[in-house]
Amino acid sequence: MRQERTVQGSIFDLFAEHEIGRELEAMSQWLDAHRDLLNLVTSDLRRQGVTETGRQGLPSEAVLRCALLKQYRQLSYEELAFHLEDSASFRAFARLPWGWSPKKSVLHKTISAIRADTWEAVNKMLLASARQERLESGRVVRVDSTVTAALIHEPSDSSLLWDCVRVMVRLLQQADSLGSTIPWHDHCRAAKKRARVIEYTRGRPKRVQHYRALLRIARNTLDYLQQAAAQLPLAAGPAGKLWQAQVRHYQPLITQIIAQTERRVLAGEAVPAGEKLVSLFEPHADIIVKGSRDVDYGHKLNLTTGRSGLILDLVIEAGNPADSERLLPLLERHIAFYGEAPRQAAADGGYASRENLRQAKAWGVRDMAFHKKSGLRIEDMVRSRWVYRKLRNFRAGIEAGISCLKRTYGLARCTWRGLDHFKTYVWSSVVAYNLALFARLRPT
Repeated sequence: MRQERTVQGSIFDLFAEHEIGRELEAMSQWLDAHRDLLNLVTSDLRRQGVTETGRQGLPSEAVLRCALLKQYRQLSYEELAFHLEDSASFRAFARLPWGWSPKKSVLHKTISAIRADTWEAVNKMLLASARQERLESGRVVRVDSTVTAALIHEPSDSSLLWDCVRVMVRLLQQADSLGSTIPWHDHCRAAKKRARVIEYTRGRPKRVQHYRALLRIARNTLDYLQQAAAQLPLAAGPAGKLWQAQVRHYQPLITQIIAQTERRVLAGEAVPAGEKLVSLFEPHADIIVKGSRDVDYGHKLNLTTGRSGLILDLVIEAGNPADSERLLPLLERHIAFYGEAPRQAAADGGYASRENLRQAKAWGVRDMAFHKKSGLRIEDMVRSRWVYRKLRNFRAGIEAGISCLKRTYGLARCTWRGLDHFKTYVWSSVVAYNLALFARLRPT
């Protein structure tokens, strides 16, 4: 039976006198004062099929603390397993039962079970503590957006088609082992060769010829797969059901990739970004272009921070909405949590619009400063030019926080697969960042 927390700690659980050890101890003290968070983690673990009886599993408290350690030090599961066995400070923070050294598979299964909603609830409780201890009041806020990349390679039409062919061939090989008698040919080598040729071919007319051959290979392989799926509708056992589920997942994605390649390459059509698929394995990834800079493939994040630097709110957007469309929803979320509008707010120039300024003022924001005026008068935004200059400089500070999140807490690129795990990864990084910052701000 899985326990919520480690009932009896070890007398040998001591934190190092190093700066990191003292920081871990301060983070641990806050977690000890909010044990009701463990109910949320326990519920998430039960959703993964963990029963109340049987072998005793890793306590929910240890799972939450190990997840924070992983994001706080940006460790892989293999490295986390090693440090939990090797480091006294890590073991003291994780509250592992005496003699326990979890393997990377156990850590992966339990940590990935924590949902994004649970991490968001942990963050809200942390912000409530910061407000109670007068570390962050939420009266002065700043807003900006950034992008977290998904775990995909640089997409191109040829590489996506090559991914489709090799996945379909793998599924056909599995179908043979399940009893399929459909005759088919393995075109992997031909598809890979043509994808490479396309990559190094100059001139659109020459590339189109190779694309036609690659598309023909992809369509033929898709026909083989559809015939195998029709022949094995009642495949016995869990292996057959799993195979059918994979076919149902990949088939519409492969069809979409073939269709968008035909539209782009053969018909010369400009396919809208919202209709493009940039990864067969991470189909949720969006195409994000911020200004005239490089193109990113992942999800756009809108963040709100306060004077303390704590992340007060975060929204993982679908698609690539304009910043000007997201300011008012962010202010609404802030008002819902804090019960009142911020007294002063600062945002990047992309959020500026006359309607946003008017509505923010109507909600009670006294000074609403945009980094770029975008046709607005300073006197309409704030009380004086001195206030505008102060808020504009204050807004620039959010760039340092975003940089720290990306460099130190892994927010530059999500290393987990799937949309749900993407959201979980982002929120766990934010909570680890906020908890570490809270420990530094808290008086000792």
